[in-house]
Amino acid sequence: MKKYFRFEELGTNYKTEFFAGLTTFLAMAYILFVNPATLSLEGVEQLPEGVTRMDPGAIFTATAISAAVGSLIMGVVARYPIVLAPGMGLNAFFAYTVVLGYGIPWETALAGVLVSGLIFIVLTLSGLREKIINTIPANLKMAVGAGIGIYIAFIGLQNANIIVADDATLVSIGDLTSPYVLLAVFGVVISVSLLSLNIRGGIFYGMIITAIVGMMTGLIDPPRGLGDIVGQVPSLAPTFGQAFTHFNDIFTMQMLVVILTFLFVDFFDTAGTLVAVASQAGLMKNNKLPRAGRALLADSSATIVGAVVGTSTTTAYVESTAGVGVGGKTGFTSIVAAGFFLLSLFFSPLLSVVTSEVTAPALIIVGVLMSTSLKRIDWDRFEIAVPAFLTIIAMPLSYSIATGIAIGFLFYPLTMILKGRVKDIHPIMYGLFIVFLCYFIFLS
Repeated sequence: MKKYFRFEELGTNYKTEFFAGLTTFLAMAYILFVNPATLSLEGVEQLPEGVTRMDPGAIFTATAISAAVGSLIMGVVARYPIVLAPGMGLNAFFAYTVVLGYGIPWETALAGVLVSGLIFIVLTLSGLREKIINTIPANLKMAVGAGIGIYIAFIGLQNANIIVADDATLVSIGDLTSPYVLLAVFGVVISVSLLSLNIRGGIFYGMIITAIVGMMTGLIDPPRGLGDIVGQVPSLAPTFGQAFTHFNDIFTMQMLVVILTFLFVDFFDTAGTLVAVASQAGLMKNNKLPRAGRALLADSSATIVGAVVGTSTTTAYVESTAGVGVGGKTGFTSIVAAGFFLLSLFFSPLLSVVTSEVTAPALIIVGVLMSTSLKRIDWDRFEIAVPAFLTIIAMPLSYSIATGIAIGFLFYPLTMILKGRVKDIHPIMYGLFIVFLCYFIFLS
């Protein structure tokens, strides 16, 4: 095994790789609790007609399984210290835009995730991945990432009731005297403090501390015994295979845009994460990523597995840099993290203490981290600034990642043409212009 993972060549060992895997798991373990809360629309009282709520327990199990399978494939096949799990942003798009906004049943949304994963595999095996990545302007990629970050943070602020609806101004500050709001604010402060002190896994530890404080103050019902901490693995029956039963419902213009959005965000999020983690680990060669096809195949395979068992798109996590930071350099790191995700299956009873006040700070902090891509946008060029800004601002204001992407991709060709930069526009961008134009016509 040492030879397969090239321990001596990369200057690592089992102990280092084990602690790297544990560190990465702790840095992203929050997804085990945030994903069920997000996909089940916790805190949303009224759902669209004909739409039911996903089972949190089944989502918890699906989250752990998809993360474990994806990370295992990444570790064994691609041999990279990169861990996968259902992606933040994509789960919010799934729940708040597709299900809550469009009124599309979650079963149909899972079918869309499944199709996007299948398309991703085809693109990876055909070699079209690099061409498409180069087609989308880097500034728009950064704008999409930043917009999703702001959108996620907005959802977190809403879930915590720090930001509430207002008839006069649409939104306003919430009741800061409410003990539940104050608990969420405390969670934000403690998470920010831990991350500012460079404590790895600060988001996860922040959730634990917030939950403990909530139980101490009587705002959260504490576990009453070992059975409220460790229990049986929740059944996958409510979500398993539902993507297949609604496969025929995806053939609409609205679902086409949904699938394109799943594909687009996962496509570039994964590519960016792979490069970032591999660069930090010193695994890049001549500015290229060896075995990139295998890594992307692991990502797309995990998305398909996740859709089948019942969760939104699975993608590579930038928190993998936490494990690399303590010495992880091989796929054994990912295998160790996969083992911890499987072990976590027995701790589902803790979902009862992870309320929206506990998960909201995680959403806000993740939003902050994703918004750092703002600095990489060329704001000095007006023809770039306009589509980038509209992409970013439209996501939280329209409560839709897809709408933000659509607006940005509509304005980009227009501003570039008016600026006389026609030659800088790839033909595929004109095709996307038509797709998103039809999207708005369909919605109207």
